[in-house]
Amino acid sequence: MANSIKKQQDILEKLNIHVLNPMQEEAIPVINNTTNTILLSPTGTGKTLAFLLPIIKVLNPDSDDVQALILVPSRELAIQIEQVVRSMGSGFKVNAVYGGRAISKDKIEIKHVPSILIGTPGRIADHFRNDRFSKKNIKTLILDEFDKSLEVGFEQEMREIINQLPHVNKRVLTSATQNIEIPGFVRLNNPTTINYLNKKVVSKLEIKTVKLSSNNKLQALLDLINHLGNQTGIVFCNLRDSIDQVSRFLDKNKVNHSCFSGGMEQKDRERSLIKFRNGTNQILIATDLASRGIDIPELKFVIHFEMSRTIEEFTHRNGRVARVNSKGTAYVMKLENKDLPEFIKNSKVIKVSNNLIRKPQFWETLFISGGRKDKISKGDIAGLFFKQGNITKDQLGVIELKRDCAFVAVPKSISKQLAEKLNNTRLKKKKVRVTVLN
Repeated sequence: MANSIKKQQDILEKLNIHVLNPMQEEAIPVINNTTNTILLSPTGTGKTLAFLLPIIKVLNPDSDDVQALILVPSRELAIQIEQVVRSMGSGFKVNAVYGGRAISKDKIEIKHVPSILIGTPGRIADHFRNDRFSKKNIKTLILDEFDKSLEVGFEQEMREIINQLPHVNKRVLTSATQNIEIPGFVRLNNPTTINYLNKKVVSKLEIKTVKLSSNNKLQALLDLINHLGNQTGIVFCNLRDSIDQVSRFLDKNKVNHSCFSGGMEQKDRERSLIKFRNGTNQILIATDLASRGIDIPELKFVIHFEMSRTIEEFTHRNGRVARVNSKGTAYVMKLENKDLPEFIKNSKVIKVSNNLIRKPQFWETLFISGGRKDKISKGDIAGLFFKQGNITKDQLGVIELKRDCAFVAVPKSISKQLAEKLNNTRLKKKKVRVTVLN
């Protein structure tokens, strides 16, 4: 089971977190000492850490069963939480299962049963129906972004799952939305509610309106992106067709970017986020799917290329910037003959010059055909690039290690040369392919 079980302070040091925020300070002892908890807090305030620390504290290192189940509304959120647990280095095994990938991969991963299992309700229900692991020791249940799970139609699967968990003695429900209705099947009796949705926080988010004098919205977007230089941000669209249109225009104007929408294959979505996270692409064009539940770093800006339909989605989009103590800007693109929605207040109107101040792309992403299942570590990959690739520490960017592959950011100027030099070399005992990720 767990080789080296870590305590909370050790975990925080590993995560390089020196001080918990007020919500986490309040939530952690409540979750530790309470059977049923509702945690309401805005997107990006650290709810994941607030429930993971109490989960890890009650896990039994001598058990070979699943002990904590985390249900989430999306694949991206499942992957994000899995990555957070791994980065905590708690000593407990964790796996994420979700629709959109082969069930055979799940079966392989959960053959060695994890202590913490994260998944979308549809995929978890499938595993439950086929009795792929014991449910008798699942004593902690987390319903993360519960409102979103109901919104996307997971009520039936959640009911089926929860009805098969008679031994749960700790439930935590999280949401970034007020006044959610909790069905009886959740069995959240007499919960303690921690509500930070109405806490007065001095927002460091600026909202600016880019007024368009013509219908050439795409050119105005390009001018704005160039004006912002090499900052990292998201361009939000309402429709997949709009994403395609914006992407074609940016391609034509040689602006590197990633795309992210529900219409993409899961593998393509994951790789888009990898290239966005590691700096290969500094612009992400996305639907509201990217407004919460995905693992991306703090951003400097979001652009509302198409306006949100509701205040809730507008708030979730903007939640990607100005988190905790950071500053950020939300740009709203508005035609002169259109009015802003009533929920946008105190917006400063700006004009954007078309001066090109954006620098060329610096990073490129290399794909490696070996991962955790091959006993490969990030240190092994770094060693390969330093010793056989002859690069310096400054030339090695972010390494993302997956179960069966890895992705490494390197300077674009040497990416092809590196791929050719390292392709078909040995990493641990495996001969790996190294290619530039398109």
